[in-house]
Amino acid sequence: MNLRPSQLDAFAEKIAGGRSRKHSAATVELHPGDCREVLAGMNAESIHLILSDPPYFLDGLDNGWRKGRKVPESNGAVGGLPIGMKFDPAQGKQLQAFLEPVARELMRILMPGAFMLLFSAPRLAHRMALAAEQAGFEIRDQFAWRFHGKAQFKAFTQHHFIERRTNMTAAQKQAAISKLAGRRTPQLRPQFESIICAQKPRKGTFADNWLEFSTGLIDAKQTLNGNVPSTVMEVEKPTKDCYNGHLTPKPVQLCEHLIRIFSDTGQTVLDPFVGSGTTCIAARNAERNSIGIEVNSEYIGIARRRLKET
Repeated sequence: MNLRPSQLDAFAEKIAGGRSRKHSAATVELHPGDCREVLAGMNAESIHLILSDPPYFLDGLDNGWRKGRKVPESNGAVGGLPIGMKFDPAQGKQLQAFLEPVARELMRILMPGAFMLLFSAPRLAHRMALAAEQAGFEIRDQFAWRFHGKAQFKAFTQHHFIERRTNMTAAQKQAAISKLAGRRTPQLRPQFESIICAQKPRKGTFADNWLEFSTGLIDAKQTLNGNVPSTVMEVEKPTKDCYNGHLTPKPVQLCEHLIRIFSDTGQTVLDPFVGSGTTCIAARNAERNSIGIEVNSEYIGIARRRLKET
C-alpha cells in the first residue's frame, strides 16, 4: 500500500498524541434523558466505540420506553408471570422499530470504521441486527457472553390451564395432565446472551481507515481468562451492589475486555442506554473517555455512586 505523505504525517501525529493521552485521566460524562434527544445534539464522527445493552421491552418497559406498564394478558398467558416469561411475536418488531432511528443517529456520530456492540436476548438478536443494518451498519459477527451461574428457568407447565377448565370433569382433567407428562413451554434455562457486532462502513482499506481515524481494526493481543479474543466469552454474572436495583447489570470485566479489543487508549466510548454505569466504569479502567445516557434518573444516581466508589 502506497501512503501519501499527508497520511504518514497524520499517522505520526496520532501515535504521538496517543502516547501523551495514556497518562491523562479518562473523562466520564453522564447525561440524564432520552438518548433519542441527547444524540441529536452530539457532533458527527465524534465517537470511537458504542457498547450498550438496549432495552428489550421486558420487565415493565413499554413501546414508549416507559417503566411500570402492565402488559395485558393474551390467550394462554398467565397474568401472574413476570413479563420476561411471556412471549409476544410483536415484541421483536416493536424493538426493531424503536432501535432503527436510534441506530441512524449512532451511525452519524460514529467515526468511519468504528464498531457498535449491542447486548441482546438471543431471541431478539436478529431484530437488533436488522435495525442496525437498516441504518447502514455492516453486521460483522455475533458473540456469546456465556455464564454458568444459575439463571431463572422460564419454562412452565400447563397443569394450571387444565385445572381451570370448566368443560372437563375431574377424571378428564387428570387424564389430560397425565398425557402432558410434565411437558413445559419451549424456554430452556438461559446460559448466554448475544452480542451483535456491527461496524460503520470504513473509508478505503482497513489500513487506510486506521491510519486516518484509528478505528476499524481490533487489538488481537487482548486476553480474557488467559484466552485470546473469541466469539464465546465466559464471565460470571456480577454480584449486585446492595443499592443497585438495575435488572440486568453486565460484568465490568467483560465490558472492559470488549472495550480494549475494539477501541484504543484515549478514545471515546458511548453507551446510549448506560443503566447503572458499567460501560463507563469499564472504559475508565481501560483509559478511555466515556459518555453515558440514561432515561431513568434512579439509574443515573446509581451510576454516579458506582463511579465514585470504584
